[in-house]
Amino acid sequence: MCAVSLAADIRVLSAGSVEPGLHVFAGQVKRDLGHELRIQFNTAPQIAKRLAAGEVYDILIAPPAAIEQAIKDGKVIAGTRVPVGRVGAGIIVRSSAASPDVATVEALKHALLGADSVVYNTASTGLYLETLFGNLGILDRLKPNTTRYPNGPSVMEHVINGRGNEIGFGAIPEIRMYESKGLKLVGPLPAEVQNYTSYDAVVMTGAASPEAARAVLRELATPAAKAMFAAHGVE
Repeated sequence: MCAVSLAADIRVLSAGSVEPGLHVFAGQVKRDLGHELRIQFNTAPQIAKRLAAGEVYDILIAPPAAIEQAIKDGKVIAGTRVPVGRVGAGIIVRSSAASPDVATVEALKHALLGADSVVYNTASTGLYLETLFGNLGILDRLKPNTTRYPNGPSVMEHVINGRGNEIGFGAIPEIRMYESKGLKLVGPLPAEVQNYTSYDAVVMTGAASPEAARAVLRELATPAAKAMFAAHGVE
């Protein structure tokens, strides 16, 4: 039988932070295996809600905590788990805005306290930032000027369309997707306070195409696939 006759549509539920690399990887899967990845992107909290509601996909890509819960709930096959990589947080402004000094923690604090607006999400990155700002002693001072959204793309659009001295935050791969649309990556969070969110992929127990899904994850574990994700901000 030819490869085309074995081709399958693979339904994937994935965290949005790995979107750029996953799209490129989907092209490799199509070329090498003949399978089409049908991807639904969501934040980690939204993924948890979808799984709790009983939604089933062929492959799940999510942070370790979500994968562990899915294993406990019997929703995924633990032995198929493959690391995708980790994603760091970055600092953004409009393309036309001056880049603030964010090279050190003190410089970042100064920039944030001088900003007209601070924008970040309520997902994994935002939860970490809220804790970080609390630890830095500036959370309460920032709150009056803070805007939060449920996902990264909404943060990017807000900053792009802003007019004042705004500083935003997001996952670096997501930021890269908006750099041609009026956004500028000032830099990553300072190394001493950088936060990485890891992502793993796993086959779901109710997968419609389990063997094809396993083949996709074997492809995901190859050096070529890792290089694709690394080129798009997933370390």
